[in-house]
Amino acid sequence: MPNRDTRLCMSLSGRPSNIGTRFHNYIYRELGLDYIYKAFTTTDLPAAIGGVRALGIRGCAISMPFKEAVIELVDVLEPSAAAIDSVNTIVNDAGVLRAYNTDYSAVVKLLRSHEVDPSLPAAVAGAGGMAKAVVAALRDTGFTDVTVVARNAETGEALAAAYGFRHAPEPPTAAKVLVNATPIGMAGGPDAGDLPFPAEAVDAAATVFDVVAMPPETPLIARARATGIPVITGAEVIALQAAEQFALYTGVTPDPDLVRRASEFSRR
Repeated sequence: MPNRDTRLCMSLSGRPSNIGTRFHNYIYRELGLDYIYKAFTTTDLPAAIGGVRALGIRGCAISMPFKEAVIELVDVLEPSAAAIDSVNTIVNDAGVLRAYNTDYSAVVKLLRSHEVDPSLPAAVAGAGGMAKAVVAALRDTGFTDVTVVARNAETGEALAAAYGFRHAPEPPTAAKVLVNATPIGMAGGPDAGDLPFPAEAVDAAATVFDVVAMPPETPLIARARATGIPVITGAEVIALQAAEQFALYTGVTPDPDLVRRASEFSRR
């Protein structure tokens, strides 16, 4: 039963879901930890982060669209976040807010575990904080032919140039690994029913990767599955990055089987 000593962790997202809430609270219960996790959104990010500090909230997960804007509000940018100028995790150490990025390591692990061929040309939709994690992960797993597909030419070109890749307003026809790092396809959004890539590009892909976790089967994932194309889902990303967040918040590393069960529970 929660009490005054119960430690609170939370998430901040433009469109909150129950995935992280169910994941963390499941493991708290299984391990008997006196923590509780709650999802929030905000229209006042500085005030929200001020509340994390002032109320002693132990941890805060950061999702789109706040991954970059939050940087100026924290005290310490740890190497995982500093390397890509993007934050997805804040740990409150007695009023000192330390920022990390666990998205990057999750994407690296998934590219490797799914044995995605780094010799294939890849296209990444988006140029925000999550796209930075994806592009860095692609580079660090051996990809050399990567196109950043972004409507905003300025941010798209800047991201591509930072990693030695190229920018284009549309994916090249040769792209065989497609990664969506935008909110397109996210439940509750204006583009919930849309594809982030042209349908013909999806149908010609060798691997399709969507970082959007809600719904578990986005329009992009559904189309790829329908044609037998291997997929990597946002649910997989959120499980891996959340397990690392859990360890940062609690000092406890959950075993892989517990992470698997929590991930399955979170998607029910």
